[in-house]
Amino acid sequence: MIAQFDDFEINQIHSGDAWKVCDFMIANQDRLQRYFPKTLEQNLTPTLSQLFVNKKAKQFDNKDEFLFTIKQSKTRELVGIIYIKELDWSKKQGEFAYCIGYPFEKKGITSKAIKTLSDYAFTELNLKTLQIIVYKTNIGSVKVAQNNSFKWIKTLKNEFTPVGENPLDMELYELYNER
Repeated sequence: MIAQFDDFEINQIHSGDAWKVCDFMIANQDRLQRYFPKTLEQNLTPTLSQLFVNKKAKQFDNKDEFLFTIKQSKTRELVGIIYIKELDWSKKQGEFAYCIGYPFEKKGITSKAIKTLSDYAFTELNLKTLQIIVYKTNIGSVKVAQNNSFKWIKTLKNEFTPVGENPLDMELYELYNER
């Protein structure tokens, strides 16, 4: 286990998570379709999820990308996922991407998990800069960044293109390791 808060725990993705990841993706498909289309398409069946989870566990071990699960401690239900991705080890920089399941939104879980994983990224991974890139109308994600003292840096023009849509300008937030 990486960390625990309230009735939740954060863990490194592992091969036993495949069914839970598949269930989570299907249950939250409409919210994942826009901002996590690649993750979603890789998890539409249990077989695809097993391949996905195995790949992500290997990437974690190789320090290429880090995928964490947020689970309820008692029920073991998967309630969210958090990536540390777009790693640039020369700059000691990484980007958070996250999603929480419908029943768990607006409860502060993602903010607490990002706080915990920011500390982890600074102390265990030795990163110096963490980024969150969000669309301005995604108020929940903007609040996660603000709740964790990430500072708005700039608007990234045409940064992300959702499937079947025009490119979107995205907002860049950063947090720096002051230690």
